[in-house]
Amino acid sequence: LQHPDISVTDNVLHFRAQGHGAKGDNIYEFEIEFLEPVEPNPVCRVTQRQLNITVQKKESNWWERLTKQEKRPLFLAPDFDRWLDESDAEMELKEKEEEKINKMKIESRVPKDPFRHLKKGYLVMYNLVQFLGFSWIFVNMTVRLFILGKDSFYDTFHTISDMMYFCETLALMEIVNSLIGLVKTPLIPAVLQVFGRIFILFVILGSLEEMQSKPVVFFIFYFWSIIELFRYPYYMLSCIGIEWKPLTWLRYTAWIPLYPLGGLAEAVSIIQSIPIFNETGKFSLELPNPLNVTIPFSFLLQISPIALVLVVFANCRYLYKQRKRHLGPKKRKMK
Repeated sequence: LQHPDISVTDNVLHFRAQGHGAKGDNIYEFEIEFLEPVEPNPVCRVTQRQLNITVQKKESNWWERLTKQEKRPLFLAPDFDRWLDESDAEMELKEKEEEKINKMKIESRVPKDPFRHLKKGYLVMYNLVQFLGFSWIFVNMTVRLFILGKDSFYDTFHTISDMMYFCETLALMEIVNSLIGLVKTPLIPAVLQVFGRIFILFVILGSLEEMQSKPVVFFIFYFWSIIELFRYPYYMLSCIGIEWKPLTWLRYTAWIPLYPLGGLAEAVSIIQSIPIFNETGKFSLELPNPLNVTIPFSFLLQISPIALVLVVFANCRYLYKQRKRHLGPKKRKMK
């Protein structure tokens, strides 16, 4: 068919087109007057094999027949693959009504939490405060890096530590939130991340002045802050039912290089602190008589890199599963 002319006027479908048939090129045309009113804008789709014309009813109800004339035109034939009789239509409508009623019943059974708005407000504020704190850390360190270059590595702890102390101490609330069921985050990944960072910040860096001027502090703080720049705003928007796809992608992708690099920087800081703990004897455990044995804290630090690798692996495994769930191909529901 070439250049089909299709229109609906006064409830009549008008068709005219030029096509090649058994008798060569001819003009084909017909008219169909429908039983009841239809929409005046038919949808036409032409393929190499056939022509599809879709006409929409003005009111969704059952028709006794398609055309106004009782006898069906000879050129019309029903397509039984798409045929729907009156009983099928009634059953389909009934199923939709039952589904709607069942959904309303299920929703009515779910007890409404009178504190849900308060909880949501708390979670929004918590994630906002953490985002602002880590943003301050990231911006401050980036500006200092551009201005001072490598010299900024050596005084990172003294300029950034107060804000990092605040953010990581506040992060203990993530364990509480998971314990009381305020968030769906599993408890173990939250505990591993929060206490792992607190150990590095307070024990390895905070208790040893010799460690505070080492360049590794810069990389630890920088990797931590970049990760949180995506994590906290993602959770904040999720609390109010907003999903921004680029942020979701960054939340579940940025960890791939940053978590291993952060774990490497933490391991380096532990290894660098071992000689200092050996020399100072800080945190060493002295057993009373008759044992009279001293267990150096550095001995525990020598095996801690192995524990750190396991922690990083566990967190990466958890985040990989989350990434597949949020960014993997969506499963289509079967009808």
